[in-house]
Amino acid sequence: QVQLVESGGGLVQPGGSLRLSCAASGSIVSINFMGWYRQAPGKQRELVATITRSGSTNYADSVKGRFTISRDNAKNTVYLQMNSLKPEDTAVYYCNADQYLGSWNRRYQYWGQGTQVTVSS
Repeated sequence: QVQLVESGGGLVQPGGSLRLSCAASGSIVSINFMGWYRQAPGKQRELVATITRSGSTNYADSVKGRFTISRDNAKNTVYLQMNSLKPEDTAVYYCNADQYLGSWNRRYQYWGQGTQVTVSS
């Protein structure tokens, strides 16, 4: 199994910045990508950003140019640097990991517990 623990959420003013962290532990082999999702009140959960093992990144249009996803393989941690935050960024942010065990043709997805990000003046 893979365990994901998010941290770094909090309350910031519009235009401010936050850096979210997601630490992975357990059977972390064969994780082909990790990502960040968010769910705002009254809205569906949406993808924010992903990063593959090769380092390729992808962002939702709503955060492109403001958010940056990165990784630290030595720490088994993925980050989400959020700049120029807007009130509409307010949501619970969830870390996600996708694991593919090719020898057994098995795919698993894991989720963190979520961390609250509130952007308000």
